[in-house]
Amino acid sequence: MYIKPKKSLGQNFLIDKNIQNKIVRASGIKHDDLVLEIGSGRGDLTAQLVLVAKKVYALEIDERLYALLDERLAPHENYQILKNDILKFDLNNFLQKEKIHRKIKVIGNIPYYISSPIIEQLINYRRNIEVAFITVQKEFGRRMVARPGSKEFGAFSCFVQYYLEPKILFLIKKNSFQPVPKIDSCFLSLRMRANPAVKVRDEVYFFKIIRAAFGQRRKTLRNSLDNLVRKECLEGFFIQEKVSPNVRPEDLSLEQFAALANLL
Repeated sequence: MYIKPKKSLGQNFLIDKNIQNKIVRASGIKHDDLVLEIGSGRGDLTAQLVLVAKKVYALEIDERLYALLDERLAPHENYQILKNDILKFDLNNFLQKEKIHRKIKVIGNIPYYISSPIIEQLINYRRNIEVAFITVQKEFGRRMVARPGSKEFGAFSCFVQYYLEPKILFLIKKNSFQPVPKIDSCFLSLRMRANPAVKVRDEVYFFKIIRAAFGQRRKTLRNSLDNLVRKECLEGFFIQEKVSPNVRPEDLSLEQFAALANLL
């Protein structure tokens, strides 16, 4: 049964069997793992996951695919199709209803246009997730793992790395998908941190400082925070952290942003 990918849902089906196998191997799913798959699509990856996991919860929003998924997975009993949107899916409530009292693993090929909201959703449910394995556009993945001093490092990098340990496992060529997207993708692991990467007194203020700092990337930190932080406080930070008063936001580490927020 052929089902055409729906552009409105950002569907790019992964059709390369070798990459599908590589994803399953790299994720290291074991026979006692409970797996939530975001966007099961036509079930190519799902059909492999049910062979290695204890149970797979196949989350899919496209109702055209439900019959196909059932048909492909029929020989197995360790799956459940969840007819829902990941951005509306209440993981906490679902785990309670299913009487699941352990952390799960997440895997999925994420639509590019809702990548950021999905990452935020995973972070919101981080206490119930051990690790997430996701396929995203290469540039988006590089933003998540970017280090200070690189052009990709920004507010989103700080947000992700505060809660998660992101790592690019391998790149995926664009012709591995149907339809073929404009750019290549990458496969990442996002391991949930037991505790945030740095200690801050006020998370809301911490991220407010970061967003303001990166709001105008071409400016120095001093100018970016001009309307938010008193001059003498910034001067104290520069002396404490032994950084130049002309430092730019992308050159500060997460630890230094924490030091700045805590100082203020």
